[in-house]
Amino acid sequence: MAERMTVPRFAVRKRKGRKLVMVTCYDATFARLVDRADIDAVLVGDSLGNVIQGHETTIPVTLEDVIYHTRAVSRGLSHPLLVADLPFMTYQASRQDAMRSSGRLMQEGRAHAVKLEGGVRVAETVHAIVETGIPVMGHIGLTPQSVHGFGGYRIQGRGEEAAKRLKEDAKALQDAGVFSIVLEGIPTALATDISASLEIPTIGIGAGPNCDGQVLVLYDLLGMDESFSPRFVKQYTNLSNIVGEALETFAGEVREGAFPTEKHSFD
Repeated sequence: MAERMTVPRFAVRKRKGRKLVMVTCYDATFARLVDRADIDAVLVGDSLGNVIQGHETTIPVTLEDVIYHTRAVSRGLSHPLLVADLPFMTYQASRQDAMRSSGRLMQEGRAHAVKLEGGVRVAETVHAIVETGIPVMGHIGLTPQSVHGFGGYRIQGRGEEAAKRLKEDAKALQDAGVFSIVLEGIPTALATDISASLEIPTIGIGAGPNCDGQVLVLYDLLGMDESFSPRFVKQYTNLSNIVGEALETFAGEVREGAFPTEKHSFD
């Protein structure tokens, strides 16, 4: 049986040169399936606003939403590290808010670590959370909670000045005590440079192959939304078609009287 992934073991993977694998998850049923695979970490991301709640952005997601889904996921996991997102405006206003929000994700959601977006501007907040004993994963580059400030989901870090700022963000987060950093939507060369410059592992999404690991939204890699297929996503199956065909078959059998049969009754 695989050992439970921990924050210290997570960091060791970089030194050993073994790529880290992370996926998002939002419920106990999928968590049990993920637990059977060789997955290192599960993120209960505020992406639940998009794939579960149907919002255009992650901004409407609340702390209570993430706590609820993290607690559900925790019931289905026994091996991966469980990381929970701090949603919009649960950590930006004050360090006290950030520590309270992080504590709730750990205590009520049963997370093993929290994740937040931002670099230099949140470094002091990160340090305060880490000092309480809560592990923190950073997130820089295309940070979805800043989508309106970016003017949309745009690649970040293009140009010398923008690249320099992201390198400074990564260094500030490492110095503040994060155990890992998600690099999202940045050029491959920049992600390579940042990964090589840090002692902690980087997890890429739309940041090329040279990060220390990769993360994808579970619903994206399973092909559950045919209308969403950005370049950085690889669909490893097409559940959209499979689920649709199963539902059509069920509906047909009910209407034809083929289901249920005696086999499916309690008589």
